[in-house]
Amino acid sequence: MHPLNPQVLLLLPARCEESAALLKGIVHYQRARRPWMVSLQDEAGADIDLRWVRSRKWSGVISCNTTPELAQLCLKLHLPLVDLSDAPSVPGISKIRPDNVAIGHVGAEYFMERKFKRYAFCGFDNQRWSKERRDGFVEALELAGHRCDIFDVEQPVDFSPSWDAKQTTFLAAWLRSLPDETAIMACNDLRAHQVVRAARLAGLQIPAQVAVLGVNNDAMRCELADPSISSVVIDGFEAGRQAAEHLEQLLEVEKKSVIDLRIEPGGVITRKSTDVLALRDKNVATALNYIREHACKGITVDQVLSHAFMSRSQLENKFRRYLGRSPQVEIRQAQVAKISQLLSETNLPLKEIAEQTGFVHVEYMCVVFKRITGDTPGRYRNRNCQTPANACAVA
Repeated sequence: MHPLNPQVLLLLPARCEESAALLKGIVHYQRARRPWMVSLQDEAGADIDLRWVRSRKWSGVISCNTTPELAQLCLKLHLPLVDLSDAPSVPGISKIRPDNVAIGHVGAEYFMERKFKRYAFCGFDNQRWSKERRDGFVEALELAGHRCDIFDVEQPVDFSPSWDAKQTTFLAAWLRSLPDETAIMACNDLRAHQVVRAARLAGLQIPAQVAVLGVNNDAMRCELADPSISSVVIDGFEAGRQAAEHLEQLLEVEKKSVIDLRIEPGGVITRKSTDVLALRDKNVATALNYIREHACKGITVDQVLSHAFMSRSQLENKFRRYLGRSPQVEIRQAQVAKISQLLSETNLPLKEIAEQTGFVHVEYMCVVFKRITGDTPGRYRNRNCQTPANACAVA
C-alpha cells in the first residue's frame, strides 16, 4: 500500500495540445480523489535519462515517451507504469493508446458521408500507428465497395529540409496521378500539411480537386495551413482520465492487473480542406474564392457581397451553416494564414508584412494575429523561421 500522497512522475510530450488534453484528463480524475505529489517532466528527457526515474522513490509513472529501457527499469523496480505511447506493448506493462483502426474507420466514414467516390491514404509504412490507421481506412472503404490508392514511405528519424523538399516533390507527382475529387486521409496532421503543400506545387485546388484529412487535430498546425486542414480528433482527455484511474488502481492493490486499452476517436473537426459542402453551393463558393484571392488587399464583407449575389443575411447564414464562422472571420483567417507564411519564410519587417496582408496599422495586425493564433508575430517567427540564422529579427 502506498502513502496517502503518492509521488507520481508524468513523462508527457513537450508542451502541446496533446499534452494539455492528457493533463486535463489526469487532473479531472485525480481532483476528486486523494491528492498526488506530481512531477511533470515534459522537456527534461526523463524518458531517455533514466536517472530521473532513480532520483526519487516514485509511487508510479504515466508516460507518453516510453522506451524499452524505461519499461524494463520500471519492471525491475516494481514501479507501476501506465504507457500511453504507440510503441509495441511490453509484457507486464499496462498500455492505453488511441484506437488507430477506429481512427481509420472514422476517416473513411467521414468521406463517404460527403459523397466522395475516390479515396487515397498517405502515411508511413515503418510506423505501426500509421499502418493501423491505413488498414482501418481501407477496411471501411472495402466493406462499402470502394478501393483506395496508397502512398506510404518510411518516416525518417529526423525531418530534414532536404527530405521534406524531396517528399513534397514525390507527393506532388502522386497527387497528379489521382483522379479529380479524390479524398485523401493522411496518417497525422504533419503528413496532411505535406499533402497540402504538395497539392499547391502540383497546381491542384483543395478541396475542389483533392480533399485532405489529417489526424490529431493539432489546431495550430491545422488552422495555419492554407487551406486549413480538417482532422480526426484524438481523445487525449479520456486517455489521461483512464490512465490516472488505472494508476490509482495499481497503487491500491497488491496484485497488479495489466490492461491494454484502446481509446475511441472523438470525431472530425471540419475545416476548409474537406469543405466540399460549401463549394457545392455556387454562391458560397464564389464568395470563398473571392475572399481567398483578395483577403490580403484589405477587403470588407460589403465587397464580398458584391461578388456573391446574396443579401448580407443570406451570406452570414450560409457561412455559419457550411463553415461554422462568419465572412469576417473567414477574411481574418485568410490574412493570418498569409502573415504566418511571411513570418516563417521571409525576413520581411512587420510593417511590410502588414502592408502585404491588408492592414493599415502594424499594431492592429499584431492584435489580430495574437487573437487568432494565441501567439505574437515575434514568438511565432522565432519558432518557425525557415530563413538563414539571424535573418528573422522582427522589425
